Amino acid sequence: MAKYSVTQSAVTQLLAHVKSDHIAIPELQRPFVWDSIKVRDLMDSLYKGYPVGYLITWQSVGAKLKGGQVAAHQQILIDGQQRITALRAAVAGLKVINKKYKAVRITIAFNPITEEFATLTPVIGKNPQWISDISEYFNADSPLSFAREYLERNPDVDAKTFETNLARLEGIKNAQIGIIGLADDLDVETVSEIFIRINSKGVPLSSADFAMSKIATYGDRGRNLRKLIDYFCHLAVAPHAYADINENDHEFAGTPYLKAISWLKDEAEDLYDPEYSDIIRVTGLVGFSRGKASSIVSELSGRDPETRRVDEERIPVAYDKLERALLQIVNNYHFDNFLMLIKSAGFITPGMVNSKNALNFAYALYLRLREDKGMSEGERKRIVKRWFVMSMLTGRHSGSFESTWEQDIRRIGEQGPANYLKQVEESELSDAFWAVALPAALETTSTVSPFFQTFLAAQVANNSRGFLSKGITVAAMQQQSGDIHHIVPKDYLQKNGYPDRGDYNQVANFALTETAINISISNKPPMQYMAEIATQTESAQLILGEITDPDDLAANLAENAVPAKLAQVTAGSYKEFLVERRKLMAATIHDYYQAL
Repeated sequence: MAKYSVTQSAVTQLLAHVKSDHIAIPELQRPFVWDSIKVRDLMDSLYKGYPVGYLITWQSVGAKLKGGQVAAHQQILIDGQQRITALRAAVAGLKVINKKYKAVRITIAFNPITEEFATLTPVIGKNPQWISDISEYFNADSPLSFAREYLERNPDVDAKTFETNLARLEGIKNAQIGIIGLADDLDVETVSEIFIRINSKGVPLSSADFAMSKIATYGDRGRNLRKLIDYFCHLAVAPHAYADINENDHEFAGTPYLKAISWLKDEAEDLYDPEYSDIIRVTGLVGFSRGKASSIVSELSGRDPETRRVDEERIPVAYDKLERALLQIVNNYHFDNFLMLIKSAGFITPGMVNSKNALNFAYALYLRLREDKGMSEGERKRIVKRWFVMSMLTGRHSGSFESTWEQDIRRIGEQGPANYLKQVEESELSDAFWAVALPAALETTSTVSPFFQTFLAAQVANNSRGFLSKGITVAAMQQQSGDIHHIVPKDYLQKNGYPDRGDYNQVANFALTETAINISISNKPPMQYMAEIATQTESAQLILGEITDPDDLAANLAENAVPAKLAQVTAGSYKEFLVERRKLMAATIHDYYQAL
């Protein structure tokens, strides 16, 4: 069976298909990203008979159309949304959605004597030689009357030139645009590969893009569920946009969905700002126990995962599952409690979490465990926190994670979350991991490495103080202002046999400290600045920091996993210092994990 068909469609026919919903444009309710110059250039290309590229559509079975009908084979537009929206604006005179979600006009003018297109300006609007809005001509009840009125306003123009060029303008309505229609039995991965090969820019089209497009095909309900995802993600980053959505998107404002996310207008938290691809992934796990976004597309298409056959009766059930999952995900209580849970594990700033998928799976797991009414809140939190930290340390949700997700969700359901977590821990976090693999993983210069960030999270959770700080905690410095300090100063190492950043910038040589302490240490070797602190503990005269008690100093070094014999570290023993500190950092992470 052919994977695609290629057809030509006149502009007016294309717009009629869009108007009737036989071609669905899921992007219509998103902000229009083209500027008016691009719209003008599109009109100019059509006027001159230049090619404007192919549109790519994908057949969708069982989609709802306006009026309640069900399309046998509706086309989802997966490439060409901006061109179609531009045509609707310029030819049909319809409004577009701007960045404030407000419907506005983009008006294109045309000079039939000079054959020039332009965005309407006040100057052009006052010039009788211009047709100030070409959509008025395209939609005129009597084109002949329109032409006669123009000539009456411009008695000096060459009538023949005007009539010839007006006919060419009229020809835009019949200009042919190519449509590549992809077959409905193609899987998402194949469609994506075809899209990339056709698209000259090679822009990837993700499975989440297809899922969003598919969601929008289910009539008003589908469009608003898709907006629920879009708006939730947008408001999580830009809470001020709530007023624009409420004021300008009356259709969505009239649904319960806007109320469900209205809490975001007062939200300032940025630890977890999911994008729509993240929400799709969490939805797949919560609503369908599936890890791949393409599986959501199959579910919403009515495809039975066992027989691979389409059963349209499955479609409304799938949308019920989708809606239920989304309302759980965007729930204020659920979202805030999940964030508090992650913060209680020590991950208190966005920069500490370098795996969005670790957050995605943990949130899905948290929501699924909430369905178990027999599980205590304490046990739920323990499992989710340990799973999240385990996945950060093992990279469980990196690479080809979708299959792992499905396997994990299935086995959590079969074996129970606590039993399966224990099984994973025994496999992934063995004694060899803590004693060998983790110290080896800490041999890195990357301060964003999940191992170093988990060490900092352990310090936050333990309420540890910064290096040589008496009262300022690592948590306070993470949230406000603190320095990543070289325990053995960089300048000292560079001058004593370690010129490479790969040596002096090891994370095992880093500790979070106050800026003032960092400045006081400067380029002094540990022997020198630790001698100053020793003097300080004897005299109680503050020289470096505020620690004046030897026992408190020892406790501070332990809190920062710094060897007790720091004062004896020189360039000659620097390598041994790194090895010892990695072991201490790994031990800190291990103790922290066991206490979760």
